[in-house]
Amino acid sequence: MNNDQLRTALSECTGKRDVQFCFQGVPDAAALLTVTAAMLIPDEDDHLVKLTDGRSEFVIDAEQVAWLRIGAEHETLTHA
Repeated sequence: MNNDQLRTALSECTGKRDVQFCFQGVPDAAALLTVTAAMLIPDEDDHLVKLTDGRSEFVIDAEQVAWLRIGAEHETLTHA
């Protein structure tokens, strides 16, 4: 996956959806990341894919994403 593809996949993240990422090539304990109430930060000069939960920014390496799960609006994702 490249940055443009990931940005397209995350385009509906406006603070009402949780997103869970699984990264390849990362030790098991760090392979999963969940961003609650994720909001995609508009493309900036650095062209990095960034999400925020309102408290932190998460820079996502699109090439390391094995899969991602985007929750329904206002539904919390769990490790089901």
